[in-house]
Amino acid sequence: MKKIIGLILFFVAVGMLLMLVIHNRFIGLIMVALLLFAGYYLFCGCE
Repeated sequence: MKKIIGLILFFVAVGMLLMLVIHNRFIGLIMVALLLFAGYYLFCGCE
């Protein structure tokens, strides 16, 4: 469980860095939506 939480925190930090680099909010929102969809599919959809 600690490894999963650590991985989540690492990628949250990576996402924050990306949003500092990308100044366009619309592109950032599209990236967030796509990554949330991909994460949900990979976590829950693969049976």
